[in-house]
Amino acid sequence: MMDIAKYKDECYDVMGAIYNVKKELGPGLNEKIYQEGLAMELSLQKIPFEREFAVHPVYRGKQMESIFFLDFFCKGSIIVELKSVSALNKEHRAQLYNYMHLVKPMVGILVNFAPLYAEIERYYYDKDLDLIVNSDGKKLRNRYDDNIEFHSIR
Repeated sequence: MMDIAKYKDECYDVMGAIYNVKKELGPGLNEKIYQEGLAMELSLQKIPFEREFAVHPVYRGKQMESIFFLDFFCKGSIIVELKSVSALNKEHRAQLYNYMHLVKPMVGILVNFAPLYAEIERYYYDKDLDLIVNSDGKKLRNRYDDNIEFHSIR
């Protein structure tokens, strides 16, 4: 069984950077503004990251020409997907889950900056079981699962 506490510790500084951006910029701005702010904050904190990280999916062992872009890939093991919408929904989660199934990072963080109190959801990839779990260690039934934990920044 995976050690979720270890993974939570691994993303502690990335979560702190997200909180700083929300505190500085407030609610309701465009996603690109939050993306730029987070890039600046990660740089200030000297947290290694790649912005708009390009990934080629693999089909039957062959790399595809198609590309998708992660908003952020931090420390070589944490995906951060940003949104600025009225509320997170199943499609936003499915996007992150799909990225996690393809990239297999330790942690996936989904952030919605638009509301007054930002929504932050964390998910963990269990490599041994090849599945995504929430913060309680419960496996997700499918890529549209609502079995989530979220935090509001106040």
